[in-house]
Amino acid sequence: MATILKEVDAVVIGVGWTGSIMARELTKAGLNVVGLERGAKRMPREDFTLPNVRDDLKYAVRQELFQDTQEETVSLRHSPSETALPIRRLGSFLPGTGLGGAGAHWNGTTWRLLPSDHNLKTHLAQRYGKNAVPAEMTIEDFPVSYDELEPYYDHFEKICGISGKAGNLRGQKIPGGNMFEGPRKNEYPNKPLAQTMAGSIMEAACKELGYNTFSAPSANSSETYTNPEGLTLGACEYCGHCERFGCEANAKASPNVCVLPNLLIDPKFELRNYAYVKELVYDRQAKKVKAVRYVDTRTGEEYEQPAGLVVLGAYVFNNTLLMMTAGIGEQYDPATGKGALGRNYCYQISGNSVTVFFENKEINPFMAAGSHGTNIDDFNGDNFDHSGLGFFGGAWIAAGTTNGRPILTRPVPPGTPRWGREWKQATAKWYNHAFNIGASGCNYAHRENFLDLDPTYKDVLGRPLIRMSYNFRENDFKMAEYIGGVLERIARAMNPSRMSSPAVRRGNYNVVPYQSTHNTGGTITGSDPKTSAVNKYLQAWHADNLFVMGASVFPQNASYNPTGLVGALAYWSAEAITKRYIKNPGPLVPV
Repeated sequence: MATILKEVDAVVIGVGWTGSIMARELTKAGLNVVGLERGAKRMPREDFTLPNVRDDLKYAVRQELFQDTQEETVSLRHSPSETALPIRRLGSFLPGTGLGGAGAHWNGTTWRLLPSDHNLKTHLAQRYGKNAVPAEMTIEDFPVSYDELEPYYDHFEKICGISGKAGNLRGQKIPGGNMFEGPRKNEYPNKPLAQTMAGSIMEAACKELGYNTFSAPSANSSETYTNPEGLTLGACEYCGHCERFGCEANAKASPNVCVLPNLLIDPKFELRNYAYVKELVYDRQAKKVKAVRYVDTRTGEEYEQPAGLVVLGAYVFNNTLLMMTAGIGEQYDPATGKGALGRNYCYQISGNSVTVFFENKEINPFMAAGSHGTNIDDFNGDNFDHSGLGFFGGAWIAAGTTNGRPILTRPVPPGTPRWGREWKQATAKWYNHAFNIGASGCNYAHRENFLDLDPTYKDVLGRPLIRMSYNFRENDFKMAEYIGGVLERIARAMNPSRMSSPAVRRGNYNVVPYQSTHNTGGTITGSDPKTSAVNKYLQAWHADNLFVMGASVFPQNASYNPTGLVGALAYWSAEAITKRYIKNPGPLVPV
């Protein structure tokens, strides 16, 4: 039986980017906040120090900072007609665990969505006709526009000390920046990272082809920087240990560096680690979440924490699971199209790449940062005319080096044996003479891609697993083929000694190779409670005191990494809570 604790003003579930931001803003507003984090307390001073942090085997291969699939995972089927099976080894995506969540081990690429990504359904109908979008593509508009969210994008970029170059400053196009981006009020907080050899080759090839290159917006700080919280980031050392690692230089923005040092010393905040949230206590008649039940994983004891306000700041699957098991809203049914919970699960179309090899150029892949690319956006979103192409959407394309770590970085030309003497000779020859040109593509919602509760398999707490019904669709394949052609043109313009063929994916979605940790949907935001789980302020339609953060609220997935939008929406929602909801609790949007 659960021990009932004294009520607090607010409980935040998951203390990653969104949980840290929300807790910090709520304590500033005078609320007493409890943060529930299922993993360990990890801070740079104690946990991300040299030489231990650069343990490639521990962090990159054995996945020290990621979720344990033996305790909690998801099941997968490619269509509703199949039987789902649990994913027992992480591969395709890598959810984090512990203080800071995935924000501790990410690469740092930080985008704003294109203005047309914010009102995608309306934009495509206006440009291509109201019947152009297939009925099975269940895309929706975000209920908050780019212009509304611009100040919050700006603030999150300042919190993180993003390195980059504006391409559209207050409506004026700026050479060297991304000419396709929405207008921004301010320049990036930090100048771009130093360009890599791979980036300079990319820039020359794209210039020859007439494409517009720019430096990837990066949460790897190019200089020492102090953010609006008064917290200081170090300058990037280009060590090549970003993704899957913490940062010993404090140069990679993370909740652990940019927010938590102030939050953890605030007397109005209490962090509870090893607090594995089990369920939400939901009062359907009152439309309130009365409390949160969690298990202390060190002792096995169960607690019930009453709260006036509850924030879901966990990962996509966890947010969705907690709402589904509490019955907060209606489960989505692909047969009828009714219901919102689980609707519009999306991933990304990654893996499109070409590897180029140069006998006469030194690439130095070990001098790198997680977000260290020279990019083009000419074929992203709706930046190009899709008339007659048979698909919508696109990809950002980049070349650069993120690491040269020897265990997993072994580029070899096509035809090289997979092991033995010739493989060893090829890895030694080409290690310093190769890089990838890669693409990250959007994934637009499909009627039969959704999440629900698995009827067979359960997690360590006895709850049903989230079941993914997901597969790539014809729109994805056609887009990937088109982008593959662009990659090949760029690669040939580089005049390499050798090159691989574009890796264009066909066939079923495969959970084995890593692709991205950019899962979205399940508790989507919208203007209609019949088809969305939360309103424009991320407040649950069916529980006035529940606010849901993160990429689970995205109605579809753009090609961009989601963190920039996730952070901006957290600050947008926090302002609505602190300036409106606290003063007058209740629905912020009429139902």
